[in-house]
Amino acid sequence: MYGVNFVSRLSPGQKLTFSAVRSSRRLAALGGPISRPIVITLILVAMMIRLFRLSHPSSVVFDEVHFGGFAGQYINGTFFMDVHPPLGKLLFAATGYLAGYNGMFNFSKIGADYIAPRVPYVAMRMLPAVMGCLLSPVAYMTSRNLGFTQAAAVLVAIAIMFDNALATQSRLILLDSILILFTAMAMLSWSEFMVVSRSPKIAPFTLRWWLPLIATGINLGLAVSVKMVGLFIIATIGTSTVWQLWTMLGNLSIPPRTLVRHVMARAFALVAVPMMVYALFFAVHFRVLWRNGAGNTFMSPEFQASIAGSGLSGPTYEPVVYGSKLFIRHHGTNGGFLHSHEHAYQTGSLQQQVTCYPFVDSNSYFFIKPALEINNGTSREVPLNDEIRPVRNGDIVRLEHTVTFRRLHSHDMRAPVTDTEDMKEVSAYGSANFPGDSNDHWRLEIVGEPPKTELKAITQRFHLHHVNQGCSLFSHSIKLPEWAFGQQEVACAKNGRKDLISWLIEQNDHSSFNETTPKVQYRQPSFWEKFIEIHKVMFKINNDLKSSHPFDSRPVAWPLLNRGISFWAADEPHRGQIYLLGNPILWWLAVLGIVVYVVYEAACILLTQRGFFFHRFGPVRDIANQTVLLFSAWAFHYLPFFVMSRQLFLHHYLPAFYFSVLLLGTVFHAVTFRWAPKMQWASMTVIAVLLACAFTYGLEQNPGTCNSLKWRSKWDFDSERAAHSL
Repeated sequence: MYGVNFVSRLSPGQKLTFSAVRSSRRLAALGGPISRPIVITLILVAMMIRLFRLSHPSSVVFDEVHFGGFAGQYINGTFFMDVHPPLGKLLFAATGYLAGYNGMFNFSKIGADYIAPRVPYVAMRMLPAVMGCLLSPVAYMTSRNLGFTQAAAVLVAIAIMFDNALATQSRLILLDSILILFTAMAMLSWSEFMVVSRSPKIAPFTLRWWLPLIATGINLGLAVSVKMVGLFIIATIGTSTVWQLWTMLGNLSIPPRTLVRHVMARAFALVAVPMMVYALFFAVHFRVLWRNGAGNTFMSPEFQASIAGSGLSGPTYEPVVYGSKLFIRHHGTNGGFLHSHEHAYQTGSLQQQVTCYPFVDSNSYFFIKPALEINNGTSREVPLNDEIRPVRNGDIVRLEHTVTFRRLHSHDMRAPVTDTEDMKEVSAYGSANFPGDSNDHWRLEIVGEPPKTELKAITQRFHLHHVNQGCSLFSHSIKLPEWAFGQQEVACAKNGRKDLISWLIEQNDHSSFNETTPKVQYRQPSFWEKFIEIHKVMFKINNDLKSSHPFDSRPVAWPLLNRGISFWAADEPHRGQIYLLGNPILWWLAVLGIVVYVVYEAACILLTQRGFFFHRFGPVRDIANQTVLLFSAWAFHYLPFFVMSRQLFLHHYLPAFYFSVLLLGTVFHAVTFRWAPKMQWASMTVIAVLLACAFTYGLEQNPGTCNSLKWRSKWDFDSERAAHSL
């Protein structure tokens, strides 16, 4: 047996810090030999597990609704908006297209049948399944690069292979399997670079030195191009890189010029290369999604104008004159255009509704007219008499709805949803035979322009200030109730944010305009402008995902498998359920491994502070730096979720879980390092059998057996359905 020797006190005057303990540790020989037969065997066994009955169920499961639908939109070229970068969805689209998918099936709801419309869903599921097959050998090779024994590395690979959650996630049209593989590949290539950079036989800056470093950068770019969670592996390897360079800085045998070359090489490979890969897939994304789609409404008008069929790519007349027919866009949100229709508010004045509506519609056009002449309480229209009279900064104007002939109106009555003293109702009031009153008067202010400047379409933003109420025409992302069709609230705000009281004229027409009238159109944004804008929208949508879900959960519940996720459920004739839940034995052992590591490190720190250090706890000390890398990878992929307020699910823990399994491998390595190889393999076999016996496809069994598998009260799968899962 190999254990812990007694600790020794440092000699008088000698102080041993934590960093000194770290630097004094004898490092394991990185890069143990990788067995090709083991790699091939792992792939073959993983294929049997991941590909078995991939066709079941033959209907849409969980988030296949989203990612299958996005694949169809790529094939059709219709622009959509999603919180995730494009690579994973592009891969699904390419796979589906090559398998004959024409993009017409829209994956509209969970349970929708694949068979009748002849969707090549098995081919599309094959993509993440193959990725899942490769994860196990990648885990094995990474473990060997980090110095694990063959038995420990194989145990890690088997654990990854037989985990229920990883297996289930890789058998459906979902992004996580793709993300986890690229994340694991990044760690594999980085571990290979660690081996190469410490080898006395390989000189820095040679091809053999550059290859794993560039491969790391490419894999980092691929990971973050699937999901933003890929930023966590960038943070992990970035931290490891900083530690590497800091260690090199203390090595006085390395000349300053060489040190600068090391910094520049890593900056290129680990910063520039991932950025280029990431930007490349957004360039493909913009190129493929060339047609107008539902996602347009999230984007700025300039962005929309770059998409065919948006209706914004063509020019409109530039000068705005009284009598012009206008299409007015709200600038501060993507809620769309000033809109009214023949439906009344159910609260307040009960007058005609005014809203923002995100689509081109005949009810979104208004005539701009001069102020009324009011004498002794009598209102009178000011006749234009065919006069071409420009609208100027500071003018008092009225907006008349072109369909109902009611005017944009406000009064001392609170808004329908934002019921505060500072928010007044905006309605459409009057008729064709009634000229209206002074509550229809709005003072036009062109942003950033001097008085009397002529108003122009598209290029100028303006505010409309109500003359009587002292408030400004305003909109925000708050939606009206069902009686207003969920459209965006428009109000008159006394202290509205500048962008939320800003409007612009997108379409402008007048009977007197002809071919000599100047025209204007939106400026085409550059790639980088579109790149920045789409990320702003992605982050906003992601932060807005705060609604509850029956199977959402918080990060504190994930490592101990407090609750799973129901992916799919069906009644007769195909009764069954898919419930995402990890292998509980493995997940709980992984938590134990994290605890063991933290306790060990805490003991090192405390004993060092008291002037003691371990003579040797070789198996752990030898792979200490590698263990720090794995622990930091787990922490970076897990802890950030605690500060996220958005909707979260168990599957968000899977990348962190992958690294916790590798960390568990270090514990097995530490315990068995000095054992005879036969003992190592025997121990590995026993543990592997325990892990495999908990693995299940949910093959048909009786409800009583299913109930007996509910080890925790919150595992809320339906025993009756689960008993007939396949």
